[in-house]
Amino acid sequence: IELKNGILNIFLRTGIVFTQVDLWLGLSYCDGKWNEVTVSKEGSVISATMNELREQVLEPRVQQLKVNSPVYIGGIPPEVQRFYRELGLEQGFGGCMKDVKFTRGAVVNLASVSSSAVRVNLDGCLSTDSAVNCRGNDSILVYRGKEQSVYESALQPFTEYLYRVVALNEGGSVSSAWTHARTRESVPQNVPTPSRALSINGYSIEVTWDKPAGVIGVIEKYILKAYEADGPTVPITSAELADAGMLTGVLRGLHPFTNYAVTLTACTLAGCTESLHALNISTPQEAPEDVQPPTAVSFPTFLLMSWSPPKTPNGIITQYTLYMNGTPIYSGNGTKYVVKDLAVFTSHQFLLTACTLAGCTNSSQVTLFTAQLPPSHVDAPVLTVLDSRTIYVQWKEPVEVNGILDRYIIYMATNEQNFTKWNVIYNSTELFLDFTIPQLFPGTEYLIKLAACTGGGCSISAASAAITDESTPEGVPSPKAQSYASDSFNISWTKPEYPNGIITSYGLYMDGVLLQNSSQLSCYAYGLAPWSLHSFRVQACTAKGCALGPLVEARTMEAAPEGMVDVFTTVDGSKEVQLKWLAPNKPNGKLTYTVLVTGLFYADQ
Repeated sequence: IELKNGILNIFLRTGIVFTQVDLWLGLSYCDGKWNEVTVSKEGSVISATMNELREQVLEPRVQQLKVNSPVYIGGIPPEVQRFYRELGLEQGFGGCMKDVKFTRGAVVNLASVSSSAVRVNLDGCLSTDSAVNCRGNDSILVYRGKEQSVYESALQPFTEYLYRVVALNEGGSVSSAWTHARTRESVPQNVPTPSRALSINGYSIEVTWDKPAGVIGVIEKYILKAYEADGPTVPITSAELADAGMLTGVLRGLHPFTNYAVTLTACTLAGCTESLHALNISTPQEAPEDVQPPTAVSFPTFLLMSWSPPKTPNGIITQYTLYMNGTPIYSGNGTKYVVKDLAVFTSHQFLLTACTLAGCTNSSQVTLFTAQLPPSHVDAPVLTVLDSRTIYVQWKEPVEVNGILDRYIIYMATNEQNFTKWNVIYNSTELFLDFTIPQLFPGTEYLIKLAACTGGGCSISAASAAITDESTPEGVPSPKAQSYASDSFNISWTKPEYPNGIITSYGLYMDGVLLQNSSQLSCYAYGLAPWSLHSFRVQACTAKGCALGPLVEARTMEAAPEGMVDVFTTVDGSKEVQLKWLAPNKPNGKLTYTVLVTGLFYADQ
């Protein structure tokens, strides 16, 4: 069915038989009123009727008509146009349509059953303007001249106009067929505020509105927008409703227990307009969301519990319930609670429930521990001397750890420091139960104690003692020999730097001969010649053997020389005498000589 140039054309194809019915209308339908069109096939008669006008064609060969596909009114989709190349298929119908019915069945509501609609209002939009803009011979002259194009302005929006061109010369005139054009829609004006809003739940509301009055064109869609009252000017959520025949829509994505301002936006192809005023509505409360599990400050025998309000309360929190190991232990509006009389370092499961008037929500379950303490008792370590420089230490894990065992620490002191300074020689989180102490001094007593530590601190055991095996001394010192008389020495020395055991005796060698063997640290040597050179060496002994120190040399003090000094003279001339002499038999030291001369000395006058 096509309406073109004032002619209603009916094309009917059944099998291979093609039938056409043409009903001349002229401009009779441009009267600003509704026009009723009826197309029928009764046997071999195909007819078309519009208002009081009727045309029919008899086609004996026409077959029975069976409709088993979608019905397209006003045009067909591009994807099926290739099957109907014989149709003109000019720009589709633009305007208003209502009360479409078939022989069988009820009146069809196009707004509800159509899958798509373009440039058409499906529920009726009678306009009286068309009666003025599509008159017949009383049409308005819009251009006279020699140009082949013209631009006409100041037309009404969304209005269909008929145009034809008359070519004139001195010999007469010729007219074109009527062609139609429709102006575009205008942006809607005076969009009303939504008339009613009803909360479905805390997250969505149902909004109802009235159809905007005075819209020139086809409303393509409505948009509902929700703004937070006294909030930013950007909508929190919106809903786009493509079915312009519906005057009710649902806004989702809202927050419970929140005040909203809801607006309505109406859109044509020319643009959209939002209502100047908004409808205020408050969403109801819902059960809280994002309830946070409780936290605790841990002490050895109690937990100081606390919790924060839900990140999304969705209302006014009326009550918190705290569960421990599945049993409620607190209910109220507080955010703190002390759980008492707990065992040291024990685990407990906690869960928090937060409630509004609309319902309750649980947090995730969390496991919390009471605080750790140091171990109750640590046994002294067991020591085994392996040799003169190594001790093997063993220990047991404490019976009452009072937490998670974190590390072992070994402290050691020696008798060299009078057991007053304790050094850490082992500190490890590797929870082994033994350790070998190397590089010790032989024959030395050591005190060793063990510390076991948890996150709550350390407990230290009593000390265990062990003495390394003796060895020969090391670092035997040099003796100090001092002579205070020409025939004797006072010799003294100190203990070896490393005794490596208990010193049983000291031996003093003078000139390679053992002079003294005792536990003394000094010796007196006498009956020596004055200024005589002697060597000394100290020997220190333990039960495991002896060691010698370095060799030292020293002299006794000097004494007066003993014996005569024999002098010999030789006269070398009238003025010179040469003297020679022999040393005393016992110099008893470093000698110096003094020559004394008496008599007259010659001097040149």
